[in-house]
Amino acid sequence: TLSAIANGYADTLLVRAADVCLKENRRVVLMPRETPLGRIHLRNLLAAAEAGCAIVPPMMTFYNRPETLSDQINHVVGKALMQFGLTPPCFRPWTGDRILES
Repeated sequence: TLSAIANGYADTLLVRAADVCLKENRRVVLMPRETPLGRIHLRNLLAAAEAGCAIVPPMMTFYNRPETLSDQINHVVGKALMQFGLTPPCFRPWTGDRILES
């Protein structure tokens, strides 16, 4: 799917929808989950970013002090939704504050 979006090969409904969104300057958020990333993946991610996609890998973070897996999931989903100007109430964004060690 990443390769198809990056190269404009709109052979499926999903890729066609992304293609149209990019054409109309709408947000397309890609959340690549495959690791490790090979050179081909990285080239396709760069091409997708250059085409206008936001690349938001679903990475776990610890600066927001998650206590559960749900906290981690809410954070990843919140990062994606922020790309559309939405901030869910369960999302704790980075504020720039330094985390104090306990």
